[in-house]
Amino acid sequence: MDFSRDFLALAVAKGVLRFGEFKTKAGRLSPYFFNSALFDDGASFGQLCGYYADAIAASGLGFDTLFGPAYKGIPLVAGTAMKLAERGQNPPFCFNRKEAKDHGEGGTLVGAPLKGRVLVLDDVISAGTSVRESVEIIRSQGAQLAGVVIALDRMERGTGELSAVQEVQANFGVPVIAVATLTDLIAYLGSSAELGAHLESVQAYRHQWGIGDAR
Repeated sequence: MDFSRDFLALAVAKGVLRFGEFKTKAGRLSPYFFNSALFDDGASFGQLCGYYADAIAASGLGFDTLFGPAYKGIPLVAGTAMKLAERGQNPPFCFNRKEAKDHGEGGTLVGAPLKGRVLVLDDVISAGTSVRESVEIIRSQGAQLAGVVIALDRMERGTGELSAVQEVQANFGVPVIAVATLTDLIAYLGSSAELGAHLESVQAYRHQWGIGDAR
């Protein structure tokens, strides 16, 4: 999709997506590294939230409320809600605090009430821990998980044969929507004269650690 390619181009330009040799938490040597924290200015972060809105619209998934888990999900959910509002959709949004507030409005939730079908926005899914915590919060409010939206799906096996994204989909029975996947990244590298030299190493890494194309 055009927005997937545009997102990858922005990630490369901002240094969010880099190529070389990087050790993952699992101890694997990856030929690429993605750090969403480097979308660190208004222009690039606004574009990022626009791509989240594109991915949500393209999915056709119905939802009632957006939720952003602390901490990276907080600016994502606010920014994406604004981008959706600019397009005529005005979803309420909510996020959580890591620590409960014992004064003022109190509690751990900030923003709109968690109601109906809730779409969770985060940057990546590595072990699924953030999603599980979000589901607990959502269910505690009597709402239900509608799906999860992330920036990049590495399409990489975890401890078993499934990827972290596939495990979330299997465990909670909801879709995970990615702005871009490893498949999109490989297509992007294949069409780039500047970055094409990295294609072979990324393909080899996928062959060794990847899962089947989910699309």
